[in-house]
Amino acid sequence: MAQTPQQRKANEKFAKREESKRGKPEKSVKKQKFKSPISQGWLIVVGFAVFGGIVFELIRMFF
Repeated sequence: MAQTPQQRKANEKFAKREESKRGKPEKSVKKQKFKSPISQGWLIVVGFAVFGGIVFELIRMFF
């Protein structure tokens, strides 16, 4: 059964109303890129302090 222009218009209006209830479609929602709370430079400094300390302690224990 074919839709009449009046029924087609009513269906479009209903679809718009229902879409606004559901929220935005996934395509229009932009995904945010993950940003680390600490910069890469600070990670290197902290890593050097921790692992460097371990290495120096091991050297001190064996020599």
